Amino acid sequence: MLPTPRLLLLLLLAAPLVAGAAIARPLIWLALFYLVVVAGVLISDLLLTPGPGQIEVERINDGKLSLGAENLVTVLISNASPRPLRFTMRDEYPDAFPCDAPFISGELSAYEVFSAQYHLRPLKRGDYAFGDVVLRYRGMLGTFVRQARYPTAAAVQVYPNVLELRKYDLLARKGLLYEQGLRPARVYGQGGEFARLREYSPDDEFRRVSWKATARRGKPIVAEVETERSQHVICLIDTGRLMAPPLGDIAKLDYVINTALLLGYVAALKGDHVGLLSFADEVGVFLSPQRGRAQFQRMIEALYNVQAEAVESDHAAALSYLQRKVRRRSLVVLFTDLVTPDAVRPLIAHMARLSRQHLIVCVTISDPNVSAAIGAPPRDARAAYTRAVAEQLRDERQAILDTLSRSGVIPVDVPADKLTISVVNTYLRLKAQGRL
Repeated sequence: MLPTPRLLLLLLLAAPLVAGAAIARPLIWLALFYLVVVAGVLISDLLLTPGPGQIEVERINDGKLSLGAENLVTVLISNASPRPLRFTMRDEYPDAFPCDAPFISGELSAYEVFSAQYHLRPLKRGDYAFGDVVLRYRGMLGTFVRQARYPTAAAVQVYPNVLELRKYDLLARKGLLYEQGLRPARVYGQGGEFARLREYSPDDEFRRVSWKATARRGKPIVAEVETERSQHVICLIDTGRLMAPPLGDIAKLDYVINTALLLGYVAALKGDHVGLLSFADEVGVFLSPQRGRAQFQRMIEALYNVQAEAVESDHAAALSYLQRKVRRRSLVVLFTDLVTPDAVRPLIAHMARLSRQHLIVCVTISDPNVSAAIGAPPRDARAAYTRAVAEQLRDERQAILDTLSRSGVIPVDVPADKLTISVVNTYLRLKAQGRL
């Protein structure tokens, strides 16, 4: 409990009376009477103000926070006393999480519940913990400030961004995927799995006409097909040193993991078998392709605490391991990074051999620094030199991507903010075209 400036001022007013007692002794009795009155005011304030035991605090949040997303945390403060109070609250969230409202102030009415909300944006995956909730409020008469600590400590885990999955579901139900740059989840007219019958229109292909249905109904009927189910999609994730650098405040590997999970989620919704393989200098996690939401949950658990390693990635070992483990033709989406043409030449050779059996997509994140340097005007010699180097790096990277294309590999090289949409759309396009 801390005194307020009001109480200190009241006490300070007794000083002239005490000093005057040196000249006029009766003033000491007046000073004592005054201090008794101030003490009575303080005691009255203590009795009128709700005690810590009359206030209850509860924190509500997901046990699994999403990396890089704005995670909502709600703190409920209930007042069981007949008097209102003004307060300031601070929740002891993990220090590594940026927060949009470290301190929250409000007024809590009698017998009411106040809902204090703020957002956390975790920047790293792993295990963390919340501390207590600290509440500070003034006395009813303004003579003191009381600070109370409420035990609400709880463990929390930071997972890849599962909020994007809920957003995808919501957009799909509302038919708003196009507005986010995503294709619809179902594509009619291509593929090999029967979907429905409908009347013929001039834009339909003649080979789609169902002659039996036409004969029964007495008018032209076409059979629509949709993309096939039960195909295999495997996410191959590089966790070597090239995936460790941050893009903004989130590591490159975290962008990749978020994208791989949404790709797996979309593929699982379409009835495909989803698999996973992570690797650095040796193979890490491997999940053989399976279908269903249980497999997707296994992917989340497998990736939630995977970190980049300060080693060179062995792509050859990973691709050879995958070739031994997965015999059926699959869509293999490799998330990695490309450096110099000489360094990636062995990787291109291994992917070219693997593409004879599987459909390979090589996904890389373009360097924002290179793009910024190319777009910046050369105002001095240093800027001109930087731009020349950036253009050289861009040309070398484009040469690598062209070599991948000629080798039967589908390259996807996009900025981090377009990674998820580009990869999911590539999967849907390949599936609609019957390439798997």
